[in-house]
Amino acid sequence: MNEQTPPQAAPIGETIEIDRIVDMIPHRYPFLMIDKVVEVKTDESAVGVKNVTINEYFFQGHFPGHPVMPGVLIVEAMAQTAGVLVVHTLGPSAEGKLVYFMGIDEARFRRPVGPGDQLRILVTKDRSRGMVWRFQGVATVDGQRVAEATFSAMIRDR
Repeated sequence: MNEQTPPQAAPIGETIEIDRIVDMIPHRYPFLMIDKVVEVKTDESAVGVKNVTINEYFFQGHFPGHPVMPGVLIVEAMAQTAGVLVVHTLGPSAEGKLVYFMGIDEARFRRPVGPGDQLRILVTKDRSRGMVWRFQGVATVDGQRVAEATFSAMIRDR
């Protein structure tokens, strides 16, 4: 981050679209788990959105006849939203860096997520020390909590 020009928080309601997200984080189809970020508060929080459709590759086997988004992929969506927050906070020099999970704690899954659901993912920075960050994540569908987790990650060069 350039000390003379700190990154500015995206105004409430500003959307970071998918083409910008792929510049910011290295994930690609079929493992890109967010479609957009609808709110970013620099060094604080971000809200990501995943529109879950029947065409998702994981529904072929999870579960045939009763499609359910795997909980680990909901946590991955939290991590990718957090990755966008980190890059937004650190600035362009952080674009494309890898973010490695260091720990996932207190993960809870409240109800299944399936085709037609819009997953809204709120991640809030708990703390950061150097390149190690810790977050709280909450995922909701229609205002109902479907998953939550606390997780930590390390940002590294490729």
